[in-house]
Amino acid sequence: MKISVVIVNYNVRYFLEQALYAVRKACAGMEAEVLVVDNHSADGSCEMVRRNFPEVILIENKENVGFSKANNQAIKQSKGQYVLLLNPDTVVEEDCFQKILQFMDATPDAGAAGVKMIDGKGHFLPESKRGLPTPEVAFYKMFGLSALFPKSKRFGRYHLGYLSNNEVHSVDVLAGAFMMLRKSVLDKIGLLDEDYFMYGEDIDLSYRITLGGFKNYYYPHTTIIHYKGESTKKSSINYVFVFYRAMITFAHKHYSQKHAATFGLLINLAIYIRAALSLFIRFIKNLLKPLADALLFYAGMYIIQSYWAQRVRFGEGIEYPLEFMTVNGIIYTLLWLGGLYMSGAYEKTRSFSAVFKGVFYGTIAIAVFYAFVPEGYRFSRALILFGAAWAFLAAATNRLWWYATQFKKISLSMKVATKTIIVGSREEAERVHDLLNKVKAGCDYAGYVSTGKPSVTDDHYLGTIENLPDVVDLFRVEEIIFCSRDVSAQQIIGWMGQISKPDIQFKIVPEESLFIIGSNDKNTQGDFYTLEINLALNNSLQLRKKRILDVLLCLLFIPLLPLLLVMVKNRTHLLLNIFSVLVGDKTWVGYAKNIGNTSLPKLKKNVLSPIDAYHNREMNEAALHKINFTYARDYAIEKDLSIILNAVSKLGN
Repeated sequence: MKISVVIVNYNVRYFLEQALYAVRKACAGMEAEVLVVDNHSADGSCEMVRRNFPEVILIENKENVGFSKANNQAIKQSKGQYVLLLNPDTVVEEDCFQKILQFMDATPDAGAAGVKMIDGKGHFLPESKRGLPTPEVAFYKMFGLSALFPKSKRFGRYHLGYLSNNEVHSVDVLAGAFMMLRKSVLDKIGLLDEDYFMYGEDIDLSYRITLGGFKNYYYPHTTIIHYKGESTKKSSINYVFVFYRAMITFAHKHYSQKHAATFGLLINLAIYIRAALSLFIRFIKNLLKPLADALLFYAGMYIIQSYWAQRVRFGEGIEYPLEFMTVNGIIYTLLWLGGLYMSGAYEKTRSFSAVFKGVFYGTIAIAVFYAFVPEGYRFSRALILFGAAWAFLAAATNRLWWYATQFKKISLSMKVATKTIIVGSREEAERVHDLLNKVKAGCDYAGYVSTGKPSVTDDHYLGTIENLPDVVDLFRVEEIIFCSRDVSAQQIIGWMGQISKPDIQFKIVPEESLFIIGSNDKNTQGDFYTLEINLALNNSLQLRKKRILDVLLCLLFIPLLPLLLVMVKNRTHLLLNIFSVLVGDKTWVGYAKNIGNTSLPKLKKNVLSPIDAYHNREMNEAALHKINFTYARDYAIEKDLSIILNAVSKLGN
């Protein structure tokens, strides 16, 4: 056996499927085996592998054992002369394995080799080649000097920016996303260190290869796409902690006690600086739209009350008491903001409907407030009505401004229709276009670029693939979808490098698939269109409504306790359930118990389930799975209320 390809997967089914299609083509005509280790994914990854890739050796873990341990499981079973560690969020060229294996065979001192990696927009990924993170190098990296002076031999050593991206180099560290390893070297130096759960294991392994007398080579004559950020979310605070803790583990293992202590101090300082900075940036980003709305609402109320008092109510020079703006104005503003939050207007930022609902909810709350406050704070109902009209106008205008700023155009509909072309045969282009229509992807379809003979009689035909750059410029294309059945990975990667522009997105649709996949930035999640059923409980707005309902029901049940204690069988559990739901440890309604449909959205432990409304009717497992699926797909708060009304006696479950 020449090569064993090892892929560790965790909840990235679509990327894994695309990676395996590419690997299958790259392995054609070779003595090769492919091993997938699944770390207890809940997205149907294992079922997909068994169905579409029967030749793959699948190892199914019952828990997430981490990247290092999972790779070691497969390496121990592998039979190849070489072992390739490959991320699931990658696409390899058809001749990738052939080229790098030829290089390894011709380079006896090569213990491992990595390749040139680009992200989903065709940009070179600097982690394709790295230097050893000594305390000095780590300092330059963590405090931004390496980013300021990437070509410097002193400051740019982390990503070796002073070395050409297009020449073979001996380097200190290779990326675990693609790491071709000589099996005999692994037998000598040992497998991946399982002290690393995730991150740092590639640095450790690269370093031990050099300690063993071998070299790590950067080989740029084949390129892979790495949708960096799919298996892990690089922008998360958790990533900062896990990554830098891995660096500390490396330092304690390989550096002297003095250097390890210095390195640890530096890393810990960086952790808290990065975490604090990340929290601050996230807080500011989340606060910008509500803060803009609040300022507009409050300023508008000041102008409205001033005009109403002087021109309509009282006369020139007479205004409402100061309390109107210091109390009512602030409360009105907060209630309108709360209404917008409830309606999802800060998630559906391009929805006038959500804005209208939010202002309406806020106005109802203001009316309730007005009805119960002392007479001294009831200034005028007209101000509430005019304020509501202003709140809607201001919030809508604010969103139009955000839209114009983001997309550099003005549109009252605020729709985002991306100018899209498809590259492939006419047949495949029609299939993909149909998929885009069915999933309502919001694309402005310009047509397709043919990989075959010209078809001047086809209205959707734009040209041949040889003229792709001209088509992109002529039609101002923003998104290119490549059909992998008709366009090789090598061609796709080549065109991505040639056409790479900041405002162009690239996506790939595997043959005979119902999904289109891509990624626009090395730090963002990949995105895809798929025909699979959309579940209501995947929507954060529905989950928020469910949580609000839980809290409101708790507040309702507390004054009704004397009645409920008579109706409910287990009184002690009822009290515990009210407390648990109130603090967020439980939800009143969830899935049927003991049914392990892991593909459904996760919910808190539940008190009731849909089957409680059936009054103990016996149901088989298939029926229970169907009930759970239907509950997740069609969820609405009315369903929870109906189940609770039909199963009040079981609130003490």
